Amino acid sequence: MAETVSPTLDQVLAFCAEKPVERVFLEDIARRGLGRFSAVAGADGSLEALCHVGANIVPSGNGCTAFAEAAARSGARMVIGEERAVGDLWDAARSRMPRPRDDRPGQPVYALRAPPEPGETGLRPARLFDLDLLVPACAEAHREEIGVDPLKRDAEGFRWRTRQQIEEGRSWIWLEDGVIRFKAEASAWTPAAVQLQQVWVDPQARRRGYARRALSDLCRLLLEHVPAVCLFVRPENDPALRLYDSIGMSRELTYRSLVF
Repeated sequence: MAETVSPTLDQVLAFCAEKPVERVFLEDIARRGLGRFSAVAGADGSLEALCHVGANIVPSGNGCTAFAEAAARSGARMVIGEERAVGDLWDAARSRMPRPRDDRPGQPVYALRAPPEPGETGLRPARLFDLDLLVPACAEAHREEIGVDPLKRDAEGFRWRTRQQIEEGRSWIWLEDGVIRFKAEASAWTPAAVQLQQVWVDPQARRRGYARRALSDLCRLLLEHVPAVCLFVRPENDPALRLYDSIGMSRELTYRSLVF
């Protein structure tokens, strides 16, 4: 098994630049100084594989079996990333890690590089006065996606993270008559791409085309600042797949998630 090293920021950024959509999360947390990284380096010093080790394990590249020991010690809630990288890491670490309660292979990663037609919605950046509406909405989106209610697990921490996303300009909402017609957050933001998460519409406002119109407006806004907007989705979520296809997003790779 290859020896791991602690990479420099320049090494991480060079590695992420090779595949900016797949590695958008890794680059984001590296630029913000939040990542705890382990890497495999080639003879020339360039990285062949990289792994973030935290609440989530996020591997990428060739030779991710090298991160098995770090993953086994981490107590992480999830392993997530490019499907082959996750598979390699899991095959090497599974005997020392808990059995996942959910294994989600084949999650399409979508990207959009050309602005779609405008949706002409009331989409706007979320503000702190939206917080009391957004916390339960974000919690429900999380529950629908992950299967865990974050307000039961850590209500104070979840509210703080939702507030932080608003304060960082990473949260958007379309609100009409007290009903959330659309909301989304950026889980990662780099000079090359923005990754969206928790795209959600209040159940009473679904199936009326609001999500398509608002996501189009959000992508148009973001593409004024970055070359690509991306996200990933569960392969069985047919309404979401139709939504992303409808605004011209293309499937570029697949992720795999192991949820513990």
